[in-house]
Amino acid sequence: MDTIIRNATENDLPAILEIYNHAILHTTTVYDYEPHTIEMRERWFEDKNRNGFPILVAEQDGDVSGFASYGPFRTWAAYRYTAEHSVYVHPDFRRQGIARKLLDQLIQLAATNNVHTLVAGIDSENAVSIHLHRQLGFEEVGHFKQVGYKFERWLDLVFMQLILST
Repeated sequence: MDTIIRNATENDLPAILEIYNHAILHTTTVYDYEPHTIEMRERWFEDKNRNGFPILVAEQDGDVSGFASYGPFRTWAAYRYTAEHSVYVHPDFRRQGIARKLLDQLIQLAATNNVHTLVAGIDSENAVSIHLHRQLGFEEVGHFKQVGYKFERWLDLVFMQLILST
């Protein structure tokens, strides 16, 4: 099955919302409790577009199998060359290399858009994501202990960073 990586459109928002809400309800990849609404995703989409931040989707046979994006790491002006990214894959499509394809494309876009540093905040128990990021050259630069609480347990957050040659 071929995977196409392309820019997201408004038509992709229901699929993006489904993937994101699954992550909220069933994983520790998102430190949130309540599912998002389509209106929240629409505002997110508009904000990303207005500020020139990419949203990519992976598509297989017409189905959105994952998405990725980046946005500001911090809002102060001196951080304008640093972006924080996220990558999510639909549970039916995991372990097929989709996250890597999305992240590869996102890194290329970041370099093209003059981003100097990409940052990832990853739950410390998400060994698959940490391994993928290491494979792509990210280094662990921080480990915050017990900063999240979900599913009746404390969660540690790992920060990883990739410095681009911009």
